[in-house]
Amino acid sequence: MGDLPLLMFKNRSKPVDGRSFLAELAELRANINPGTSMTEAVEWYTNANAALLNHLTKEIKDTDSSTIWRYLVGFKNLLRSIECKGIGSVLGINYFARGYLQPRSHERYISHMVLGRDLLDNTLNLVPSLIPLHMDIKEDSPEYQVLEKKNQQIVDNKQQDGSVSDAIEYFDQTATLLDKLRAVQKQLRQYIREGVNESLTEARRSEAVCAGILVLVCVVSPIIIALVRNAVNTIQVYARNLSEKARELEYEKELSDSLLYQMLPPSVAKQLKQTQQVPAEFFASVTVYFSDIVGFTAIAAVSTPYQVISFLNSVYKLFDERIECYDVYKIETIGDSYMVASGLPVRNGNKHATEIASMALELLEATSMCRLPHRPDQTLCMRSGIHTGPCVAGIVGSKMPRYCLFGDTINTASRMESTGEPMKIQISEDVKRALDKSGRFITAPRGVVDVKGKGEMMTYWLEGRTDPSPVRPTTSSLDCTPSFLARIHSKGRASPRYQPESTRGQI
Repeated sequence: MGDLPLLMFKNRSKPVDGRSFLAELAELRANINPGTSMTEAVEWYTNANAALLNHLTKEIKDTDSSTIWRYLVGFKNLLRSIECKGIGSVLGINYFARGYLQPRSHERYISHMVLGRDLLDNTLNLVPSLIPLHMDIKEDSPEYQVLEKKNQQIVDNKQQDGSVSDAIEYFDQTATLLDKLRAVQKQLRQYIREGVNESLTEARRSEAVCAGILVLVCVVSPIIIALVRNAVNTIQVYARNLSEKARELEYEKELSDSLLYQMLPPSVAKQLKQTQQVPAEFFASVTVYFSDIVGFTAIAAVSTPYQVISFLNSVYKLFDERIECYDVYKIETIGDSYMVASGLPVRNGNKHATEIASMALELLEATSMCRLPHRPDQTLCMRSGIHTGPCVAGIVGSKMPRYCLFGDTINTASRMESTGEPMKIQISEDVKRALDKSGRFITAPRGVVDVKGKGEMMTYWLEGRTDPSPVRPTTSSLDCTPSFLARIHSKGRASPRYQPESTRGQI
């Protein structure tokens, strides 16, 4: 007497794995004798019912009919309710026959009776049309109240003398109740049959409608295909035009963003585009670099305006290309003055002094190799100054907003440049201390210098690096194309991206 396979209920007489349900049932009945345990027999029927209910549950889950699923679930719950009440009645018979239930049996009785009542209530909730029939069963059963009292007596499980006659009477009463519940089950089965028939009728009706629709589609499909083809062609033309316009827009956006990022720091520019307001910010420690061209006034006096512009453009283009290799930001150029800072707008810890120092040495070296385009015999001389300290930075202006620095640090850096000497880099004592911590730069004391507005200050010359300087190609080209435009144009040539007619042929 083991568990029954679920497939055995698909056909009660067809063998599955060499067995069938009827064969198993016949074997069980043949083996029952006075010595057979009642618990074992009840367990076999419990397993059989569980297999049937599991199979029914699976079939309910697989159905897609929304009109009868409540009936199917209610039918399953009603089957389980009858089964639980049947198991409870067996345990109740055992109580009246012996006068007492063991704790395990008493627990099983309560659980099955409670589960049976809950399943029956669930069935009535799912199929309200069964409620009057169930109420009639209660009212037409005079022994119903007596049976409820006996059930409560079993729940109390008080010790009493066993009585076979009481057990038989209890069995008859429960059997009558179960038969009436099976009548409710029969009525529910009728509901299911009617629902299935109605669903089949609706399905046939839907099938006829679908067939008519299919015929209609076959008739009008050539017209629809022709219209769709024309619509697709129109959409493709529109998509190509839209894609072309999108490439033009993307190209123009890159131009405007690149130009904006040349005028303002990228982080500040993005914040300005998003909020239209960028608050000023305090920086505890930055390094500022100033430089100017020695004798620029005399050079401008003997040069034409175009020669001055070309000369300054070649020098500052060279400087701009070199500073891109460092963590610095070019603040502005006014005439022959060149101002660069590090440590803002993005803080870089204690690296700002070494970044500016490395950049200043490379710019000085590049300057020594420059010649004036219109006066090749004259060498370019530059004077530089560096100072480290706190400052305030922020956006100034609304028509042409600029990122400006304010504070005594900027004034001191300017004085380091103006009091310096040609082709030398004068640094303050604060810069020297910062560079000494890195151990990569060579400095020499200049002495005490009288600085306007600051008084006497000890200054130093920045003479070189202890490690090799990076080797960069020198150029004397006077190409006036801005570097950011050159980068965008070169990117456009490397990929099949759109280039406007107005920019083609200029590179």
